[in-house]
Amino acid sequence: MPTDPEFLMAAGAPPPPPTAAYSHAVRAGGFVFVTGQLGVDPATNRLVAGGIEAQTHQVMRNLVTVLAGAGASLNRVVMVRIYLVDFGDYPAMNAVYASYFAAGRYPARTTVGVTGLALGAAVEIDLVVQLPAD
Repeated sequence: MPTDPEFLMAAGAPPPPPTAAYSHAVRAGGFVFVTGQLGVDPATNRLVAGGIEAQTHQVMRNLVTVLAGAGASLNRVVMVRIYLVDFGDYPAMNAVYASYFAAGRYPARTTVGVTGLALGAAVEIDLVVQLPAD
């Protein structure tokens, strides 16, 4: 019998701004659906300085934090969506992103060019993660 979705907020992850109503993740049906993360430093609630590489590293750290709060990790990611403002940043973003996964174990992925992201971010990434069977 299906269980009800569990709406999760992860300690240590950047909090949603007061104008945005969302959970960091939702656990449902054997999966965790992780809200898109920006390169926001949770200590300052501001975008990190240093361009696309620094923002991508911070995005990935934020995703790891959210996944830990949901009892999961990057090695269970099955689908990734990346939103990128400038496709000229693709090679640098992709190199940082790829460094967080084992070679040959890259999730399915869609990368979408967008005209803008919240806070003026250069990149946003969300995830779908399969939980281990009980």
